[in-house]
Amino acid sequence: MRIAIVGASGAVGLEIIKILEERKFKLSSIDLFGSKRSAGKSILYKSKSIKIRQLKKSSLKNFDIVFFSAGSDISKKYAPIATSNGCYVIDNSSAFRMDKNTALVVPEINKEDLNKYKSKIIANPNCTTIISLMAIKPLYDLASINRIVATSFQSVSGAGNMGMSELISDSKSFLSGSRRPKGTVFERNIAFNAIPKIGDITNNLYSQEEMKLHNESRKILSNNKIFITATTVRVPILRSHSISLNIEFNKNVTLSSAKKALSNFPGLKNINITDSMEYPTPLDSSNKDHCLIGRLRKDYSVKFGLSLWVVGDQIRKGAALNAVQIAECLQKN
Repeated sequence: MRIAIVGASGAVGLEIIKILEERKFKLSSIDLFGSKRSAGKSILYKSKSIKIRQLKKSSLKNFDIVFFSAGSDISKKYAPIATSNGCYVIDNSSAFRMDKNTALVVPEINKEDLNKYKSKIIANPNCTTIISLMAIKPLYDLASINRIVATSFQSVSGAGNMGMSELISDSKSFLSGSRRPKGTVFERNIAFNAIPKIGDITNNLYSQEEMKLHNESRKILSNNKIFITATTVRVPILRSHSISLNIEFNKNVTLSSAKKALSNFPGLKNINITDSMEYPTPLDSSNKDHCLIGRLRKDYSVKFGLSLWVVGDQIRKGAALNAVQIAECLQKN
């Protein structure tokens, strides 16, 4: 396949290049595009130096798949141009996720949706949605879910390379005694802090990130009866998101059946779910493909409920890996 990556020098773009090589994705060519500022820089792929070219309307021709990881504005402008030239687009932004003609795909969960939608644009879900649903779906297959309460602890990698740089610089400033009241990426100083707001606040007083988890999960599971209330929090961690989930079912789900379902689900690993309550941390999942499960227990506050903890690398499974897995599905078809 002939592959192009838009936003190649960003955190997700670089990870896509890395994962294509790691997974030995079969391609005949790979072209890299970016902004005027990135143009001319070189990136290695299989020991070959590839120069980034400035993205133009005339750039996106003669490709089979184009990955977009440069933000919603770029995707809205250029993704339709790519599809009009016969390309499939795998878009990492939020631009098309809730579009009624666009598939929103986590391959382990709903890869069959690739054949259900008309558009040649395939949307990559929000990182928190992907990691949460990797834990939710095997339990959803055991019993209908009425309600989910989710609290996320999201790494600064969700804001890209600039977010990671700001955490490092803010931490150095804090430790040297020259603490800044506010950064340029985050609304508050992120060093040694927690910010309970990701994205703008919507009309219902939930943040955009919180509503993404609710709306995207319903679309991926093809179920508008599930209600998800979320609090999403930015924390001073470089990579990997963590989510605490409380899931209420319509019937009893035993711990043993839940453990078995989670253990057998592709893309998940359990951290020894036993009475010792071992648990994974963000560091355990950083630079790993699998999402990790721990702290599985009965939720005694409802009749039929479970509580658990899931961590996953936001840049890999939460973005780049999921995008490459979609490309692998397209390649098989």
